[in-house]
Amino acid sequence: MGRYFQGDIEGKFWFGVQDSDDANFFGVEGQFHNLSYYFDKDNLDDIKEGIKTCKTTLGDWKEKLDEFFEKNDSYNEDMLEKQINLTDQSMLEWYARLELGEKILKCVEENDECNFEAEC
Repeated sequence: MGRYFQGDIEGKFWFGVQDSDDANFFGVEGQFHNLSYYFDKDNLDDIKEGIKTCKTTLGDWKEKLDEFFEKNDSYNEDMLEKQINLTDQSMLEWYARLELGEKILKCVEENDECNFEAEC
C-alpha cells in the first residue's frame, strides 16, 4: 500500500523514505487532511532553490543513485550497500525529494502552475 499524489503531476511517495508533506520543502505548505499544493511562477525561485539544495546535499550520490535505479526497478538496504556502498539512508530521502521537486518545476515551467493533492 502506498501514498500517492495526483493532480497536475502524479506519482507515489517512496515507502519508508518520503513523508506525504515533502513538497513543503519547495516553499508551499500543504493544506487539510489530504495535503493540497498549488505552485505557480511566483514559487519558481523557491522550487529551484530546493532542487539546488537537494543536489548539493546528494553530491556524488546523485549520479550513483541515478545509475543504480537505471539498472534496478526495486531496492533494499542490502542492495544499496553492496552495489554502491550506500549506508546513509537519508540520501534516499533527498533523492526522492529531488525527483518530486523536478516534477513540480517542470509542471510550473510548462503550465505556469502546478496543483496536486498528496495522500497523508
